[in-house]
Amino acid sequence: MKKRLSLLASTAALAASFAVLLLPTAAQAHRAWLLPSGTVFSGQEPWVAVDAAVSNDIFYFEHNAGNLDNLVITGPDGKPVEAQNQAKTRYRSVFDVKLEQAGTYRIALVNDSMFASYKVGNETKRLRGTAESLRKEIPTDAQDVRVTRSQSRVETFVTRGKPSTDSLKPTGRGIELVAVTHPNDLFAGETATFRFVDDGKPAAGYGVTVILAGKRHQDKLTELTLDTDKNGEIKVKWPAAGMYWLEVEPARPARPQGAPQAGGPGMPAGSGAQGGPMGPMGPAGTLDKPTRRAGYSLTLEVLPQ
Repeated sequence: MKKRLSLLASTAALAASFAVLLLPTAAQAHRAWLLPSGTVFSGQEPWVAVDAAVSNDIFYFEHNAGNLDNLVITGPDGKPVEAQNQAKTRYRSVFDVKLEQAGTYRIALVNDSMFASYKVGNETKRLRGTAESLRKEIPTDAQDVRVTRSQSRVETFVTRGKPSTDSLKPTGRGIELVAVTHPNDLFAGETATFRFVDDGKPAAGYGVTVILAGKRHQDKLTELTLDTDKNGEIKVKWPAAGMYWLEVEPARPARPQGAPQAGGPGMPAGSGAQGGPMGPMGPAGTLDKPTRRAGYSLTLEVLPQ
């Protein structure tokens, strides 16, 4: 008998319904993701295996392996958990997590970096680091200094036994999920409510894309696009069981006419540090007020009734 969390009372109509779209032939933007071998486990001390990759097609290994340098795993008690058996191949990185405690684990690739470019004479230089390190490394006579802060989170959740919430608490940094509906309590035909925050504040008016995996073997793509409401919330009625990839992006503010588009070294417009899209873009930032780029992606499993 399936275990459920109590859903909060519905406060708004379904923002949008899933649309079946023709599968595009052109390659899509690179997307970063984590793919667990399962999301709901039982038994004594089970293990979950996780793949990390960046690809054009969701959950297919055909571009680059994920970077595990910033892997953060939080156990049901809110404390760090160590990944085991890490390895990197050409197209994917892998690791295992032993689920010693009952409850929900948060598995994430977290990036929070500063990028800077500046000129000394006619030469352009680029740096990556923290605000403190950039202040020390950028010369006082540097010209045309442009600074960008890049924040991204790529994550998934897995549960042993009954779902819990201690590991789901937001850190207050970047875009994060606030689980009104628990991410491991999703069933086909039911409606889930998710709330998103950005630096701890409601992510109102942010764009959300939800894609059902498996398009390589389908003629059509099942995709939902919608915007968060004033509370940063969306509602999703799951059309089918399966693995889903969800992405959240801030709305991009208008750039002043003639202003250059900001971006970090090796970070083309619309590309995140983990390989996924990012935003917003604005006028060139400074050390005291850097241009900010933020993104979030999440892997979910929807179970059959």
